[in-house]
Amino acid sequence: MKKRIKACLPIIMAVSLFIPCLSLASGPGIDEPVQAGQESLNKSIDTNRKGKITVSARPGAKISIEQLRHEFWFGCAISNGLADGWMKEEDLRQYKEKFLQNFNSAVTENAVKWYSMEQKKDQVNYSIVDGILKWTDENNIPLRGHNLFWGIPKFVQPWIKELSDEELLRRIKDRAITVTSKYKGRFAGYDLNNEMIHGNYYEERLGPEITKRMAQWAHEGDPDAQLFVNDYEILTGNRLADYMAHIRSLLRQGIPIEGIGVQGHSHSDTFDRRQLQIALDSLSVFKLPILVTEFNMPGQRSKYYNEKIMTMTPEEEEQKAREIVDFYRICFAHPAVEGILMWGFWEGNNWIPVSSLYRRDWSPTPAAGAYHDLIYKEWWTSESGKAGADGSLTVPAFFGKYRITVDGVTTEAELSKQKGSITVEVR
Repeated sequence: MKKRIKACLPIIMAVSLFIPCLSLASGPGIDEPVQAGQESLNKSIDTNRKGKITVSARPGAKISIEQLRHEFWFGCAISNGLADGWMKEEDLRQYKEKFLQNFNSAVTENAVKWYSMEQKKDQVNYSIVDGILKWTDENNIPLRGHNLFWGIPKFVQPWIKELSDEELLRRIKDRAITVTSKYKGRFAGYDLNNEMIHGNYYEERLGPEITKRMAQWAHEGDPDAQLFVNDYEILTGNRLADYMAHIRSLLRQGIPIEGIGVQGHSHSDTFDRRQLQIALDSLSVFKLPILVTEFNMPGQRSKYYNEKIMTMTPEEEEQKAREIVDFYRICFAHPAVEGILMWGFWEGNNWIPVSSLYRRDWSPTPAAGAYHDLIYKEWWTSESGKAGADGSLTVPAFFGKYRITVDGVTTEAELSKQKGSITVEVR
């Protein structure tokens, strides 16, 4: 079964830990207060994202400990183009290659959405979902299903709006059960009913109980399906209070929400560091996993999106790289966050093209190098040494999967946040 996001969190750190320094870090320049904020974040990363690996061997044995992947989700949306034949052969090859070089997890961009799967009544297309899942299964990439339902009226198919209430209820039940049973155990989680605080056509038609019934039917198809809420304008603070109230309401109703999705593209070409921290701290009171589900930098309030600007100056490219690094560092430092998923990484298939890591011709942007250095160098464990007189070597290590070699003998091991430390015996 695919890796699932677990609701296992340590004690949530105090809000005041980061805010005094981060409130000064809203610009691209580096000064002493900003540097102090980064140092504080780095300490929190060491506390919240690292455990210990002890290798037990013979005294003096040569030992190497090499990280293979992170437990934390550094992911991205997968385009329908991976499976629907839209991409040219060379682009598809590059898309798959670059995805595996940069990401360890994924979410369907459009494939699972009802309007994508069943644009016309009774003509359900599973082929794109099947194709994406085949590829992620082959490459051990856990995949989120986005989304089972989406009640923003403009994304509800016209044929659905023509149904009677009785028939609409039957169709919702059928979709929830059919999708989750067909893909039982293959999706790491689902967004149950997307962006409910911004629009909920199904509740307007059928009443406030419909969300609970959606969840019940989804679990009828797959009792282990992990259901998330997902919405935007949360990390900017604009709808944070509304989202908090919404989640409380769902939980009071007994709706089995197991994770909180917060989209990450409502900002401009920068973001408010202090507000991001406040939002994450606020949501952590629910003690549920938090995922940043849809990240772009720059975002939809930037001139690049609103004025359809398709290029950046070298200075703008460098700022974009810094903004991405800062955003990831704040999220990775927070104990309640369990992953960040970009909403596109290639200009040839990204709703905000300049937010991509790679240009249309697949040349890397400065952001690609900054991202890769952060995830696969700064936040990556690679250690070697010799076992001491007691036959052991202990090293701090990021949570994830490892290859451990002792005098040429190799084994693999998982260091999880839940366990905190492991001892691996190789003799």
